[in-house]
Amino acid sequence: MSDKKYEILLREVLFQGFFRVDRLHVQHDRFDGAPSPIFTREVFHRSPQSVGVLLFDPQHDKVVLVEQFRAGAAASGHYPWLTEIVMGMVDAGEVPEQAARREVKEETGCDVQDLLPIASYFSSPGGTSEYIHLFAGRITAPTQGGVFGLESENEDIQVHVLDAARAISLLYANKINDAHALIALQWFATHHTDLRSRWLVSDVGTPII
Repeated sequence: MSDKKYEILLREVLFQGFFRVDRLHVQHDRFDGAPSPIFTREVFHRSPQSVGVLLFDPQHDKVVLVEQFRAGAAASGHYPWLTEIVMGMVDAGEVPEQAARREVKEETGCDVQDLLPIASYFSSPGGTSEYIHLFAGRITAPTQGGVFGLESENEDIQVHVLDAARAISLLYANKINDAHALIALQWFATHHTDLRSRWLVSDVGTPII
């Protein structure tokens, strides 16, 4: 909505582990046209890009969600096993669609047949650089859940296979407290019928308009 300039005058690495935290010394144009004072902000770097995938089986009208332990929730004193969509970081050399398919396979054992972009957004731009690419993924859902994830990453992921109506009801009952799952399920609640029709038509080989 505006065309202003900024400059990162200094970038200090405060912590470098699996994640990184930088302190930025920044100056930018103000809305009144004057330059801002130089100020600092700490920024958490998880991954330049990440993906989220809401998994939907249109043939059986099923949604696949995952449940796993989250340290951030535990640190804040909340119950740390969260019900979520598939999430993961885009690795070097990958595009988001490739990362989405890989993460779905790792976390649920499912193969993605189609990906439909939902939205791309910053997860929390006041404090982290992470940029999310959110998709709906067409799958054939398993008949029941299971436990998946990479042992090398200490993942212990429970897969839940739900009727689509049940997944949407969790949203309206305030049972979902992960932001990416909230966004994805809100989108799904308003697009469920159209999405199912679209992918069922795709299954029988009729061109999609």
